[in-house]
Amino acid sequence: MHFCPACGSTVYWKPDASPFIIGVAVGSLADPAFTPPVMSVFEQSKHTWVQLDEAVERFRRMPPAG
Repeated sequence: MHFCPACGSTVYWKPDASPFIIGVAVGSLADPAFTPPVMSVFEQSKHTWVQLDEAVERFRRMPPAG
């Protein structure tokens, strides 16, 4: 996890299991027209109050590579 030095918010992270991936916290981008998600991973730990469009592809864990 890599955090903003000024406010402490998560900016990005690099998962140990997939070092070729960099996750960017979309909340750190101030663009209301930002493209909505098309995939949700780690659904097994998603908060119940998170609501995503039915078209979003869902994975309980990390999806297979490829």
